[in-house]
Amino acid sequence: MILGVHISVSGGLYHAFERATRVGCQTMQIFTKNERQWKAKALTEAELTAWREQRVASSISSILTHDSYLINLANPTDEAWEKSIDAFKDEIERNALLDIPYLVTHAGAHLGSGEVAGLTRIATAINRIHQERDRPGTTILFETTAGQGTSLGYKFEHWGRLLEQLEHPEWVGICFDTCHVFASGYDLTTEEGYQAAMSEFDHYIGLAKLKAFHLNDSMKGLGSRVDRHEAIGKGAMGLEPFRFLMNDAHFFEIPMVLETPKGPEGAEDLENLATLRSLVITT
Repeated sequence: MILGVHISVSGGLYHAFERATRVGCQTMQIFTKNERQWKAKALTEAELTAWREQRVASSISSILTHDSYLINLANPTDEAWEKSIDAFKDEIERNALLDIPYLVTHAGAHLGSGEVAGLTRIATAINRIHQERDRPGTTILFETTAGQGTSLGYKFEHWGRLLEQLEHPEWVGICFDTCHVFASGYDLTTEEGYQAAMSEFDHYIGLAKLKAFHLNDSMKGLGSRVDRHEAIGKGAMGLEPFRFLMNDAHFFEIPMVLETPKGPEGAEDLENLATLRSLVITT
């Protein structure tokens, strides 16, 4: 399994490698800028050099970034939509400079325009972005959602509809967030439920599109449509969904990143990673 956590970049992006290594990560996810602001200073050559040097010296095998929470590619208001597109293009450019293969993003919220219109809005934005670039080095990973408010992406069917509208669906994948999928109504707590969920995912999207996992337990119950993460095995999901995942051969080479609650020292990351590794059945 390729396991890791979301890592702070406080003090500089390059610090992420040391922090990730300290807690035993094989992969990691970072923000390349403040996730609650629209703009950020351009990356300097000194920052890029430090990043590259630390990357070469580290044992981190794969890296994900997550975009700003402000971006909403489904926004029905033209001005806000254009602002989101510009911000998202900047996120892609930062990934390219850092040579990071995956950019995780939320689908967005339709804000009353309806699911069909919202998905079309996202597809239009992605098609435009891809038309303006040569073959991107960054694969966009849309994250499954809990279904809060008017958020899109809480049904696997949504992603199938979106992919059908993309000019280059091969440049897009899915990040499967366990908390969100459970909160949206997919019961992963039994083997039957887990297999049914994965079968539905395969039907609408295709398992080959699943490029990353966010591993989180849920504070709230099945179908609550509330996005609240909890430590592995300590929430409403329990350990079984993670046991199924840790032993599913389909995903042995897929990066899996924790986004569970933690303190400043990161001791919780060590505990959660140890819990996940303890679930692997060895023969």
